[in-house]
Amino acid sequence: MTQTIVIKIGTSSLTRPQTGNLALSTIASLVETLTNLRQKGYQVILVSSGAVGVGCARLNLTQRPKNINLKQAIAAVGQGRLIRVYDDLFNNLGQPIAQILLTRRDLMERSCYVNASNTFNALLELGVIPIVNENDTVATEELKFGDNDTLSALVASLVEADWLFLLTDVDKLYSADPRVVPSATPIDLVDSEEFANLQVDVTNSGSGWGTGGMITKLRAAKIASSAGVTTVITNGKNPENISKILSGEAIGTKFEAQPKTENARKRWIANGLVAMGKIYLDDGAVKALSTQGKSLLAAGITKIEGEFSNSEAVDLVDFQGQEIGKGIVNYSYDELLKIKGQKSSDIINILGYYGAETVIHRDNLVIFD
Repeated sequence: MTQTIVIKIGTSSLTRPQTGNLALSTIASLVETLTNLRQKGYQVILVSSGAVGVGCARLNLTQRPKNINLKQAIAAVGQGRLIRVYDDLFNNLGQPIAQILLTRRDLMERSCYVNASNTFNALLELGVIPIVNENDTVATEELKFGDNDTLSALVASLVEADWLFLLTDVDKLYSADPRVVPSATPIDLVDSEEFANLQVDVTNSGSGWGTGGMITKLRAAKIASSAGVTTVITNGKNPENISKILSGEAIGTKFEAQPKTENARKRWIANGLVAMGKIYLDDGAVKALSTQGKSLLAAGITKIEGEFSNSEAVDLVDFQGQEIGKGIVNYSYDELLKIKGQKSSDIINILGYYGAETVIHRDNLVIFD
């Protein structure tokens, strides 16, 4: 059976830290590795950072801009240069590529999510390697992926990938930053049960040119592994390690995949949607949702947060403050303020009009393991 792999390479691996210029030897090695994998029958998707860093170098800027409008303009300069480099290198090996630029909104709307999935599948069947980046030139701050680690995990979930490789500037995950804490111990394997109790002292600071740190990679690993994708964190300066890992060598840190749901709609709810608020539940509601497969009723709601509208996604939080799931609500924040804690039969008298019996129907609900 054909395996699909998603590889994310960060700015710190693609560029030289002193100048922000492209590290062409690393990119060439990556291109050769991915082409070899395609020739062996793997379906390959590359999620590549670097547009802003390359744009800064092209415009002789010495620091990454913080202003979003300026950053978007610089990304537009850098993206063209970046894809040109990839196209030249892949073309020399006879490997066709495609450029895909995504925004978070593309995955939030169900029809767009399905269209994106269909496009990826068509490209992979054609033997093309899609090269993906966030569409920085149009993404708004509140609807950005924020980092390409998250984007790569969502793409891996979207295409139901078998593997996600997060290429970074360290060889694996450590108990703390080894550049700061010399006694930090390496972590080689994290199974699904260990993930919840993983003790790692991380900071969110990556290189001067990138946007991600180890904490974003842990978030990405959690998204991907929960979608049934085996995830590996390894050094981006040695792309050839990808083939060795696929052959069974223990390189980097491996996060075992969890059993994935076969329900595509629920994968979209869990990974594609951005929660616009939170609903806090009492003990009875938590048990009804978690162990009995029930829908959420107004009676089990104790508190709500966020200015969400009906048909938007919200996080579900238990009485201990832990997020237990996510779902699409049938009522707005203002409506839920009035009916929370009340019986479904009383909703018409409280609101003055007929509404749904459920706040979140079980078909629009995902409970986290």
